[in-house]
Amino acid sequence: MTDIFHEIEEDLRRERLSKLWDRFGGYIIALAVLVVLATAGWSAYKYWRHEQAVAASTGFQDALDLAEKGEHQQAEAAFDAVSRSGPAGYKAIARLRAASEAALRDRAAGISAFDAIAADSGLDGFSRDMAKVRAGQLAVDTAGLDDIRARIGDLAAGTGSLRNPAREILALAQLKAGDLAGAHATASAITEDMEATPGVRSRADLIQRLTQSAVAAKLPATPGAPAAAGTPVTQ
Repeated sequence: MTDIFHEIEEDLRRERLSKLWDRFGGYIIALAVLVVLATAGWSAYKYWRHEQAVAASTGFQDALDLAEKGEHQQAEAAFDAVSRSGPAGYKAIARLRAASEAALRDRAAGISAFDAIAADSGLDGFSRDMAKVRAGQLAVDTAGLDDIRARIGDLAAGTGSLRNPAREILALAQLKAGDLAGAHATASAITEDMEATPGVRSRADLIQRLTQSAVAAKLPATPGAPAAAGTPVTQ
């Protein structure tokens, strides 16, 4: 008798499953196909990304080799190719290197290339700030103080990791423009910054010493202090 009941239950279960399959079987098959396709697609995407990274790495190394050989125009083109076709991790650094190579053959072209990077909102903030600093370094010998301020003034006044290189450029521009007090103050901001690197600090200290006499001359005389050499004393 028990076997009969089991057979009836099995028949009912099969009937219910058959009805469920008739109703939802197409959806189940479609879902299974989608899972298989998604898995295959993800695997293909990962493979494509890997191949992109390998190609970018090879292209970047080839560009570095050209730069080391002094073939700067070819290196610029190679870096530019990596920046256009490589994955995100290579784009910014390849563009920065391409701009550096451009600057070696034509300072104005280098400044223009770095300006374009600095203005690209699609890049990360550090890369854009680095481009501002590099453009400022290239322009400081020929540009006016206002132009240099417009390029790196915000970095020099900020707290970012590139603040001291930006301050050094600004101090040089101030020195060149004859703003000795401004150059002294900017250089002092560097030497007082505990995070300034030794090289930047050393150059800022030199600017401080070059401008110290001009700053001292503007200080009000202290009553009773001895007169500077060559200054007549009024009786």
